[in-house]
Amino acid sequence: MFYIGLEKDAPMNHFPIFIALEGRTVVLSGGGEAALAKLRLLMKTTARLTVIAPQVAPEIHRWAALGKLDVILRAQVEGDVRGATLFYAANEDAIEDARVAALARGEGALVNIVDNLHDSQFITPAIVDRDPVTVAIGTEGAAPVLARAIKADIEARLPATLGPLARIAKTFRKAVDVLPMGAKRRDFWAEFYFKTGPHAMAQAGATGVVPALEALLDAHIQTQTKRGHIDLVGAGPGDPELLTLKARQALDKADVVIHDRLVTPEILELARREAVIIDAGKAGFGTAMAQDDINDLIVTHSLKGLHVVRLKAGDPTVFGRLDEELDAITDAGLPYTIIPGITAASAAVAGIGQSLTKRQRNSSVRFLTGHDTRGFADHDWKALARAGEVAAIYMGKKSARFIQGRLLMHGADPATPVTVIENVSRPDQVTLATTLGALEPALTRAKLNGPALTLFGLSPRAAMAAAHSLPLQEIAQ
Repeated sequence: MFYIGLEKDAPMNHFPIFIALEGRTVVLSGGGEAALAKLRLLMKTTARLTVIAPQVAPEIHRWAALGKLDVILRAQVEGDVRGATLFYAANEDAIEDARVAALARGEGALVNIVDNLHDSQFITPAIVDRDPVTVAIGTEGAAPVLARAIKADIEARLPATLGPLARIAKTFRKAVDVLPMGAKRRDFWAEFYFKTGPHAMAQAGATGVVPALEALLDAHIQTQTKRGHIDLVGAGPGDPELLTLKARQALDKADVVIHDRLVTPEILELARREAVIIDAGKAGFGTAMAQDDINDLIVTHSLKGLHVVRLKAGDPTVFGRLDEELDAITDAGLPYTIIPGITAASAAVAGIGQSLTKRQRNSSVRFLTGHDTRGFADHDWKALARAGEVAAIYMGKKSARFIQGRLLMHGADPATPVTVIENVSRPDQVTLATTLGALEPALTRAKLNGPALTLFGLSPRAAMAAAHSLPLQEIAQ
């Protein structure tokens, strides 16, 4: 048996948050280069800063003279950190940093020890500052060089005017509450930040932004309530990097996401945080939400003026019951867009280094679903059983023995290669290379639990290389 498995992603150890520091105290122990680096960042905040060290750099003395921070010229003692929110140990001496960090923890502050990730309670990310827009980039201490590269890229992408626009817009938010929540309000802010605001800033500077905001709000108030819209989106086989750009844009705009069972959590993470996420999953041969109920969900939410994304694994046009949902949408007179995705068969053959069609082997390919066994009588099993034919069988694990029997009964060669791929394109993808004759019990022995696609007539390139020295029956053992 040719069998491949990959580990799942590890969970994050550091949860990113933004701590309110206005009127709060941050204490830093140390007065050298490490302390200077942290202070340059901390002085951008509204925190009260206190530096404790027997000696400090001349820059720290100058900042103290300007009233930007307080300095205590001695070693830290018990009580110095009481009431502080954050504490930095930056003495560049491991023993002293451990001593002062223990004092600070005992007095209730969150502690960061510079260049000591293991003993720190929090880490300071790389920061892109477009106040009040702040972008924090963290790698859990694993790749500071990567964090700096990402910071440089984001710095180049965000215009310098973004900060002033955001500050002006912040004072205007209450006025915009007159617009309904959801798509209507988001459309207003999107138009301001990406069109009206930058244009006003370029033409008249900051003084021209408020009149532009007022005119834009008047225009949006006078427009009719926006109709709902439905995007029928293909989520691809599971890898978020295989999601199309249009699909990502739809998730970014969605008020409601109605997804099926096979859409991965990593892809759902790309939806707006404010979006309502509804699981409308159907389990093969198991419990399922009725299709009529799914249709009602789509239509009901869209009639409220919301942007609905119906998110389907793979491509919605392939075994996705798309036509039934389209009938309900068009009957309700609602606008829609179909956004195709990469179907599992395409990702599966790419993963094993093959193609669905090949000159002098097969000029056509069949897509079958093993879920709807009632339709098997309509298949031309005799034609599929011919040498060189290729088929992609979706949801075929439970019906594998039935499919195996039909093909063998119609003359298929038992040595025909068959590849079953579980969790196609995902980190935990598993590939089982076998033959038609050995498909069962090989599939049962493999104990695959995730969604799987069966490729009839194809084997991984590595298995093909092995076949030159071993019969395919032996590879399937």
